[in-house]
Amino acid sequence: MPVDESVRYTLSMTISQDNLDHIDVFVDAMWLEAGLSKNTLSAYRSDLNRLATFLADKSLMQAESSDIHRFLATLMAAGNKASSSARVLSTLRRFFRYQIRQNQMQEDPCRDVLPPKLGRPLPKTLSEAQVEALLNAPDVELNLGARDHAMLETLYATGLRVSELVQLTLLEMNLDMGLVRIVGKGNKERLVPLGDQAVASLRHYLNEVRPEMLKQRACDAVFVTARGAGMTRQAFWHIIKKYAALAGIDAGLSPHTLRHAFATHLINHGADLRSVQMLLGHSDLSTTQIYTHVAKERLQVIHKQHHPRG
Repeated sequence: MPVDESVRYTLSMTISQDNLDHIDVFVDAMWLEAGLSKNTLSAYRSDLNRLATFLADKSLMQAESSDIHRFLATLMAAGNKASSSARVLSTLRRFFRYQIRQNQMQEDPCRDVLPPKLGRPLPKTLSEAQVEALLNAPDVELNLGARDHAMLETLYATGLRVSELVQLTLLEMNLDMGLVRIVGKGNKERLVPLGDQAVASLRHYLNEVRPEMLKQRACDAVFVTARGAGMTRQAFWHIIKKYAALAGIDAGLSPHTLRHAFATHLINHGADLRSVQMLLGHSDLSTTQIYTHVAKERLQVIHKQHHPRG
């Protein structure tokens, strides 16, 4: 991927010819070997130019671990986000590993450099009022509306992943006991309660609506389409977006939104973290702990809105 000569001339005023040549060779190699996009290659070149400028008269081939640490610290001090600095470090790792493969260097100066810690983004969730509006959006007098209502009620009652919801089979559901058996990630099995409202919605759908939709066609899936096939993730994604619009919910919804709402609302109402972990099917408690932050943030908003000195 040849670089514009006018740009190269400008850079040569601050970056040594040796460093420019090493950067050019690396970027061209990534273009030819990995087929990376122009945007990615441009970002690589920009990151390496910044490091070369930072090193001043020192060659990139002479860079040491201390140089990389100081360079990243300078970026952070200049206001770079942790995610941006982590991306720069990824570029440098790839560059120096390439140089080692080419026998241009013996040791990777990034080897012992740890990426900056990335703050885990809080999942988007819904308030209880928004969930109520979403659940009330389908017209249950219509077959598709009754099916969609049963799906939304089940998802919110159980916190299932959308893939788990659409893959549910009749044998995995026991409405008399109010339980559903889920085989989640890593083939781990868990039993999840359905709750009275979800059970009522499912009974209506399974007994009266689903047979009409199938028209004697055979299908093991709990939730079926008008064509008598099992529901897909993509189809459900369109369904939840449609009802979000009808419910007047502007927040961007993802297929995981009701799962996040399920967990957050449980914790808001006093559920312990271990129980929520089991219901969600998380193998690690640290994954579930993100919902305590969501709940705390919600409590802070409520305090600010309603406390006289908020």
